[in-house]
Amino acid sequence: MNKLLKVNEHIAASEKTLFSFELLPPLKGQNIENIQHTIEPLMEFDPAFVNVTYHQEEFAYKTLPNGLLEKKTIRKRPGTVGIAAAVMYQYGLNVVPHIICGGFTREETENALIDLHFLGIKNLLVIRGDAQPSMKQFQAESGGHSHSEELVKQISDLNKGIYLEEDLLNSTPTDFSIGVAGYPEKHIEAPNMEADLHFLKKKIEAGAEYIVTQMFFDNTRFFNFVDRCRAAGINVPIIPGIKPISALGQLNTLPQTFNIDLPDALVKEVLKCKDNQQVRQVGVEWSITQCHELISRKTPVIHFYTMGRADNIVKIAKAVF
Repeated sequence: MNKLLKVNEHIAASEKTLFSFELLPPLKGQNIENIQHTIEPLMEFDPAFVNVTYHQEEFAYKTLPNGLLEKKTIRKRPGTVGIAAAVMYQYGLNVVPHIICGGFTREETENALIDLHFLGIKNLLVIRGDAQPSMKQFQAESGGHSHSEELVKQISDLNKGIYLEEDLLNSTPTDFSIGVAGYPEKHIEAPNMEADLHFLKKKIEAGAEYIVTQMFFDNTRFFNFVDRCRAAGINVPIIPGIKPISALGQLNTLPQTFNIDLPDALVKEVLKCKDNQQVRQVGVEWSITQCHELISRKTPVIHFYTMGRADNIVKIAKAVF
């Protein structure tokens, strides 16, 4: 069981590469058992921290008989704050809930941050969030943030005791450590890598203390990204995100969804597979090779995207940690 520390404190206190992973809250109507089934097999690898994602609700518009449109929620994963608190207190783990721009006003964000502060949660991963599937571009909530840099600034202000209510008396500063996302292969909306790094640096200057990357399957992309960050004056820890490929269909969906390339050698191995069980094993072996190289380069943490399943991550961790 880890002492409850900030992410950078864990990194500073360890001489070896640390292990961490990400959880998806269950869909509305489901219970916490799926979360427990993911966490418990991974506890033997002494996770330094566990991220808990947040996804804004997805909605569609239904045409009513009178011709008016009704906004209808079609998919929701509530419970990020509750799941984070439950995991922290049940397992004694450092938790890193995601805080997103999409779907929240500044006031709603501040209230959520106050709840997290009361719970003793000190780590956050700040991201803008994706556009709604029905929209071509991200749209901020009225009174909300359009960019993650703005959200980082709001949290940094709270850490200084600066709340939205300007005349608030005797305000207590929060004590959050802020992480942000980085993209070794460029954010899909960035015009080029230089622009992407420019905005990443803005988030660091606003108060972010570490970076967790999007998944990648070619370590050269990650090492080049780190080099370019350092050359741009970004000197915070950079944590690589690893997601083992697990199904044949991901040859198409992963590049389309996450704007990443899959190496030719990996694609060839996957195409040889007769079923997804074989694909899953190829994914495990590829990720093990990635992790060994990352560890040899003194990477501070390796962060795994579980996508709700732990069996393949357990195999990788047994071979690596």
